[in-house]
Amino acid sequence: MPSARRRVGAGAPLPRPGLERAVTDAKTGDAKAAELLAAVRAVESGERSAASFFAEPAPQAAPGPRPPRPAPGPSPAGGPGAGGRASGPVTVPEELRAVLAEGGAPEGLAAPAAEALGESAAELLRADPWQLLAAPGVRPEQADGFARALLGGECGPEDERRAQALVVWLLERAALAGHTALEPAALAKGLSQHGVPEPDEAVRAAVDSGAVLVFEDSLDAMPGGGTAPAEAAGAGGDSGDEGAERPVELLLGLDRYALAEESLADGLARVIGAQQQTPGGAGGGEPAGDEPPGDGPSGARPGSPEAWEAAAASAPSPSAAELIRAVAGHGLTVHTGGDAARAEPAALLAAARHAGLRAYAAAHSLDGRARLAGLVAACEGGGPGDGDGGPEDADRGPGDGDGTPDGELSGAEGAASCVVTVAGLLEGREGPARDEDGAWSLDLLIVCDAPQLDAETAAALVESLPDGARLVLSGDPHVLGSAGPGQVFADVLSSGACPRVASRTPDPGPVGELVSGIGIGELTQVEAPGKEVVIVPVRDAPEAVHRTVQLVADSVPRALGVPADDTQVITPGHGGAAGTRALNAALKERLHPGPGRFGGFDPGDRVVHTPAPGRTAPATVVSGDDEGLRLEYTGTGESVLVARERVAGTVRHGWAVTAHQAVGMRWPAAVVVLPGDATGALTREWVYTAFGRGERHLSVVHGAEDALPRAVASVTAPDRTTRLRKLLKQSAQQAAAAAASPEAPAPEGDGGAGPGA
Repeated sequence: MPSARRRVGAGAPLPRPGLERAVTDAKTGDAKAAELLAAVRAVESGERSAASFFAEPAPQAAPGPRPPRPAPGPSPAGGPGAGGRASGPVTVPEELRAVLAEGGAPEGLAAPAAEALGESAAELLRADPWQLLAAPGVRPEQADGFARALLGGECGPEDERRAQALVVWLLERAALAGHTALEPAALAKGLSQHGVPEPDEAVRAAVDSGAVLVFEDSLDAMPGGGTAPAEAAGAGGDSGDEGAERPVELLLGLDRYALAEESLADGLARVIGAQQQTPGGAGGGEPAGDEPPGDGPSGARPGSPEAWEAAAASAPSPSAAELIRAVAGHGLTVHTGGDAARAEPAALLAAARHAGLRAYAAAHSLDGRARLAGLVAACEGGGPGDGDGGPEDADRGPGDGDGTPDGELSGAEGAASCVVTVAGLLEGREGPARDEDGAWSLDLLIVCDAPQLDAETAAALVESLPDGARLVLSGDPHVLGSAGPGQVFADVLSSGACPRVASRTPDPGPVGELVSGIGIGELTQVEAPGKEVVIVPVRDAPEAVHRTVQLVADSVPRALGVPADDTQVITPGHGGAAGTRALNAALKERLHPGPGRFGGFDPGDRVVHTPAPGRTAPATVVSGDDEGLRLEYTGTGESVLVARERVAGTVRHGWAVTAHQAVGMRWPAAVVVLPGDATGALTREWVYTAFGRGERHLSVVHGAEDALPRAVASVTAPDRTTRLRKLLKQSAQQAAAAAASPEAPAPEGDGGAGPGA
């Protein structure tokens, strides 16, 4: 059956009657344009750093039952970690410094431009000065001034090079807001606002040059799971016009992001189809290792229906049992729930390991990895004789008598080895080895904090799964979305492509009760007899800063016994009178005063390191010198040297952070600051994420008045323009049609690719 989607490559013309008429709904295009402008303002405010269009694009999966696996090493998703490119020095050629000086650009732009444009940056800028827009933080008016200095009277608003650079710049800004593509009307509107005389022609020229791809996605897969009107009429027996065109949605995107969704959709279809084609129904998907029969619980064969059912019967909760049974019968499963629900994927991981499967779980942050490993260790048993490393375990070999595969550990040590971070897994620093095809040696991968997966990260994960492996996406659908483009978790949920297991485990205590209400749009007053939730009203930003310092340094330690180092301050943004900069300055002066002799930092300062957008690691400053700033990650003790030219862009003081930085982590106490000048940033997702970061205590420094309940009740995060949901629906339709076709070939029994792969 022919694919319901078609990608138009370079040189394909857009419809001439006008870009606005090429889209399904011009009003939707205007809405997306408004979101695009919001993304641009977010970049200007410093909330997020810009991504580079000129970075090496993610590899596209080739068609066929077994797409090529990415080679081991640093992945395009999330960037490198400590010791990787994101921490090392940047080499700036003298030619680049010269051309930047000639164009009047500041010296500090040399390193970002070199990193964005590569070794030939000087030549590129001389030939096309507007390529400077690829460097983070550069605005179009700044690039225009740079171009005038280099080209003189030869440049103007109608210059084709300027128009093409602005097309790419706008799509990159849209990616910062989470979009993987834009409707042509939104893109044309953005171009016109920057003085491009003929925005429609500028978009067509960008497509013809190959800088932008055009995607025509069929609208047959309706959001509610129905079909297009023409198809419904045909199903009812009306002859209709077989030559009638199907309605399509026309989208424009950069190949780095848009094609990642196609690769991801194909990979997820392969994961789903592998279990559908495996003989034995729920018992399919046996481990690829050499485990003998009867090695699982109750003597059942690992991966057999009996082994899965035995694991479900011994699950610690009904929700965990439901999750185990869903995973037993499906290649892809989605699990939703709050922080307390993390115990359910932990129970699944422990049960799968006990059944003899090679199972791993990946968390978003180092803190999330540590908390998940503790839950897994508790499920596997951490007492003496249960793999806790005590004297009773001294004579036991790995895998002896506990049902885990030979060569693997159990208990706390085993949990530490099978729980990883997503970045560490992709970079090869953590988790299983890869085979000769580049696939991981595993049978089950559980991804916690799945709402933080962007399209590129998710595509890299799925491409690395071996045929027949199961995948679980677990997370809280109410938290803030990924820092990168895409909304993978939400799209998979809404596509209906796989079973969803909704946890029935509530988050405990007054903080959990408050946050649970926020998730459904209700800001309720909760009983807090132990001062678990405290509201501190303030009149203005200076008072908010003063009361925050007082809470962290005095009130919380004295009343609750939580030291200042275990209390995290969260605020909407970096700027403003009560943003992270102002709060960190006040907290440093009170908690760890010093001259800031290493670029504003002193040894012992509490900081956060962001080696890539969306990846934040709390750390402590150890020392600094001409090479850069030396940090020690909190909780792991891992040391990292951040090159001097990267410090300003990747290291901030960490007593106060934004909710986007705090997602995926928790602290014993959280102080959320809501200044009156930042109410525009409040959404239900922001409040839910910020309020949920405190495990034992939450203080709210409240200066937002009625903006807080209004945000919880009715202000949600803007929708993202993505393609994954439609692609997954189309794959499901093709699979159903293929299964119903009398000429459909019989599925192979080797766990090969599923429909759409």
